[in-house]
Amino acid sequence: MFRFAIAALFGAISLTACAQQQAPVAAASATAPVADGPVEKHVRDALKQLDPNLQPEYIGAAPFPGFREVLVSGQVLYVTDDGRYLLQGTPYDIEKKAQATSAGLLAYRQRLLATLPHADRIVFAPPNAKHTISVFTDIECGYCRKLHQDIAELNRNGIAVEYLAFPRMGLASKDATDMISVWCASDRKAALTAAKTGQPVPARNCTNPVAMQYNLGQQLGINGTPAIFAADGTQLGGYVPPAQLKATLDRMEGSR
Repeated sequence: MFRFAIAALFGAISLTACAQQQAPVAAASATAPVADGPVEKHVRDALKQLDPNLQPEYIGAAPFPGFREVLVSGQVLYVTDDGRYLLQGTPYDIEKKAQATSAGLLAYRQRLLATLPHADRIVFAPPNAKHTISVFTDIECGYCRKLHQDIAELNRNGIAVEYLAFPRMGLASKDATDMISVWCASDRKAALTAAKTGQPVPARNCTNPVAMQYNLGQQLGINGTPAIFAADGTQLGGYVPPAQLKATLDRMEGSR
């Protein structure tokens, strides 16, 4: 309920991602301890005024003074230390020319992503990849298909792409059924490529990770596909052209 209230107040749709049908968010399975100092108490008390049942998954220092960064049902919010004001948005660090991110939130995202086994991902990787990105994808989304057309160029640029399933119309959709068929194919890479070119998906079923990956994507706050994450947990946006993506990853690598 809180997610829908926030969406009504602050809703925005990425121009380079296909929008997700709203759905309840599953409980986090790799939550970080929520900080318990006096400032965090102010924040928790303030949020409970909006919804008494609200349980933040993460509260930590924001990347700028005077605020706490809060993760609620996968949504990143910023609340003033006195608990009076709430903001939602993507802060930009003018000095670093990049999205402002906190070490605590990045570590939280890393922990969540690490719970998804590598063997359950569909991986397109060059030899000796310099960078690895995790991409929550949908087979119907136009921008997902555009990104997949860039796979060869991404690989030439030393970028490995690890796909995770995120059927944006929900787990009861035909899209989700088709994605299960892709993940159950004997050659998942070929099946995913065929599906993204609009070819019919032969029906298959098996023990598969589609629901787990989708639910974790919701915990990360994904509301559209593709959703690209760097290895350190930074969300890089929706569709990003290969040259721009490489430049961003190189810059991030050089700043460490």
